Amino acid sequence: MINIFTNFCTIGGAVVGGTMPNYYAIQVHDRQRGQIFTAQVPDDQYILHSLEAEGYTLPFSCRNGACTACAVRVKQGNLVQPEAMGLSPDLQAQGYALLCVSYARSDLVVETQDEDEVYELQFGRYFGKGPVRIGLPLDDD
Repeated sequence: MINIFTNFCTIGGAVVGGTMPNYYAIQVHDRQRGQIFTAQVPDDQYILHSLEAEGYTLPFSCRNGACTACAVRVKQGNLVQPEAMGLSPDLQAQGYALLCVSYARSDLVVETQDEDEVYELQFGRYFGKGPVRIGLPLDDD
């Protein structure tokens, strides 16, 4: 028997399952396409996965929280992203998030970011600055 209020299932007298997820409204401003849409996402699924299940297409690449392709800036609301290896704690504190590994914890307003811009914020300090030249560094005079 399934209890529709808590999603518990009784099998042979043992209770299996857990509580039903909370759902939150997420408004996404897709800056690259110039679109704004709103959807409902559960708190127990990755936001990107939930949006795709609703038929929305957003940028992504690795789906593992290691790159910056699905980066957004959180304008309102709260989410958690314990597996976001591609964003430093500093960028996360500034409101950046990776939708592929984020869970909603409230209603949200987010806007997509330019992947290269976020990548530069995350990793730019590790790379040399200045113009790119043809040839190996050993080819210098």
